[in-house]
Amino acid sequence: MHFVLLSAICVQKPLLAFQHAKLAFEQALIGSGMAYSIVRPTAYFKSLSGQVARVQRGKPFLLFGDGRLTACKPISDADLAAYLAACVDDEALRGRILPIGGPGPAITPREQGEALFALLRQPPRFRSVPVGLLDAVIAVLGGLGRFSPRLADKAELARIGRYYATQSMLVLDPATGRYDAEATPSSGSDTLVDHYAKLVRGEATADLGAHAILS
Repeated sequence: MHFVLLSAICVQKPLLAFQHAKLAFEQALIGSGMAYSIVRPTAYFKSLSGQVARVQRGKPFLLFGDGRLTACKPISDADLAAYLAACVDDEALRGRILPIGGPGPAITPREQGEALFALLRQPPRFRSVPVGLLDAVIAVLGGLGRFSPRLADKAELARIGRYYATQSMLVLDPATGRYDAEATPSSGSDTLVDHYAKLVRGEATADLGAHAILS
């Protein structure tokens, strides 16, 4: 039996409860004696599509800081599925932890917004949200969360938001502690900008789930 595990690249720097849970599962799988491939995608298209609708409505694209704090190499569902399937047959992908992103260079949130405005033929309009605002929200909700499970859940959601606002979804160089776009492998042919173009033309939809919070 060969177990292909879909994990996440964010476990390289675990600061959140779900990341520690993912790492624990990875270690259990490695220690099980079963053949395995552990796949850690960088970012999904849907997680970067939450602002398309709001920009189409004439609203500014929201950024944390200057929009250059982080970068990622997002991968489409189809390209990721093909990579996962390849793990079943490709011996070179067995017994390994496999970070994987989509094609092309890493893209920052500001570049995502610029690409979206270009597709809409609109001048770029950005609104910066200070990361410190998230810290204040986390502090307040964390304190109130001691008395309310609902607010505790909201505090954890804010912590998750802060993590992704400040950490790149790229391979982390343990020697330097820096994220390395060049060391992040790529697979597939779908790009985020192509996905945005399909959304703008109405040829695709995005099942945003929790990512609809920015729309």
